[in-house]
Amino acid sequence: MTAPDVNLQALEARLAQDLAWLELPAKSWVPPQYIDDKRVRDVVIVGAGMAGLVASGMLKRLGVDNQQVLDRAPSGLEGPWATYARMRTLRSPKQLTGPAMGLPALTFRAYFEARFGCEAWEKLDRAPRLVWMDYLIWYRKVLSLPVENEVEVQAIDPRPDGLLALKVARNDGVETVFARHVVLANGRDGLGGPFVPSIADAIDRKFWAHTADEINFEALQNKRVAVIGAGASSMDNAAVALETGCARLDLFIRRNDIPRVNKFTGIGSQGVIHGFAGLPDEWKWRFLDHTIRAQTPPPRPSTLRVSQHANAHFHLGSPILKLEEKGGDVVLTTPKGAYDVDFIIFGTGFQVDLLARPELSAVARYIRLWRDRFAAPEDMPNPELENSPDLGGSFEFLEKVPGSCPALHQIHCFNFPATLSQGKLSGDIPAISEGADRLARGIVRSLFVADRERHYAALIAFDTPELLGDEWTDADAAVGAPHAAA
Repeated sequence: MTAPDVNLQALEARLAQDLAWLELPAKSWVPPQYIDDKRVRDVVIVGAGMAGLVASGMLKRLGVDNQQVLDRAPSGLEGPWATYARMRTLRSPKQLTGPAMGLPALTFRAYFEARFGCEAWEKLDRAPRLVWMDYLIWYRKVLSLPVENEVEVQAIDPRPDGLLALKVARNDGVETVFARHVVLANGRDGLGGPFVPSIADAIDRKFWAHTADEINFEALQNKRVAVIGAGASSMDNAAVALETGCARLDLFIRRNDIPRVNKFTGIGSQGVIHGFAGLPDEWKWRFLDHTIRAQTPPPRPSTLRVSQHANAHFHLGSPILKLEEKGGDVVLTTPKGAYDVDFIIFGTGFQVDLLARPELSAVARYIRLWRDRFAAPEDMPNPELENSPDLGGSFEFLEKVPGSCPALHQIHCFNFPATLSQGKLSGDIPAISEGADRLARGIVRSLFVADRERHYAALIAFDTPELLGDEWTDADAAVGAPHAAA
């Protein structure tokens, strides 16, 4: 047995002891429900990436153990970390506790030091991407979270009895899973998909990809590659293309300068984490509009990873004006000229488009967006914010028209588009535990309130005595007992 194995076992034993001392997880308390002898799940979580795992962990911690976490990816490939994330290291500082739920033995640092030692931690700059994925796999295992892989949720349909029916596809067929609450922890594209500007419609699909796509970089060897955008994913994909051997890399950036200041990180605090959701609407809008307009800079290491290549070319002030096929390649035109390229990678982010999610087709038209109730300030129009879902205090969807789809309060949006309503609690590492705590407590409250009659009946029926009646004697019950003096 290697030392890292021994150290990990010791860490797991310490975590188990911590949980035992804290009386965690809490005992199961939700009364069971059945349909045709089939147990109804109290919560189904869609997505077993970081957000889905910590949501499951928090619910289990609060005694909601009749839950299921479903992910369409094979085990070990959940989330972006081992698939389309192409950075060498995470962008967040290594010391962030992320999904650890306040448990020191569950932090990435504890895991890393158990595997590689304290000295390696001190030398570490940021968490290596694939080591972070290993940590999440360990996290899932050590908490015994109920994850099922290679399962796709194809539909979420409200039922007249107040439950949600999920059409779930597995390798061996399709079944219906009944749930009381559903948590969408399905990542950046969870309420829509990758955004690609309509200008791409002018060329064949074989000539382009989005940074979230599976890309055959080997096929780009000795090719002329264009990358659109200056965000972190653009830099990471440009770097991989260069490192794989593309002949030339042109990075086209609409702005006249690359963003340099990470605004929201600069004001990060417990005040922001716990206070943002309490801001008046106009102040939420003001904070996020400013952040979006400033944009998040790509990490310095990612940018240097590109610029160190002599065949990498940065084009600032170069929005794409035109794309056209010509002689088997693509001509890309900007205000500064025309460029012949073989392949284009769009680093243009994601968009909210509820109608693009087939699993939400039964409820999408009822979901209230910010544009449905908040008039954007004239000097701060922002389509991205206007399309954000307007959420309740537990990340639940709200109805556009009251009474049109009451089941929406049982579907929770625990992914990046929740930011305008709740703050950055559901899409990034720093405050993911705080977000999961808010989510789980809201679901627990809803479950208890919904079952109040059964809990009250249990209260009435409970008759286990703590006193047996032989612990004392009634001084006035004895025959002939003297009376107190008048």
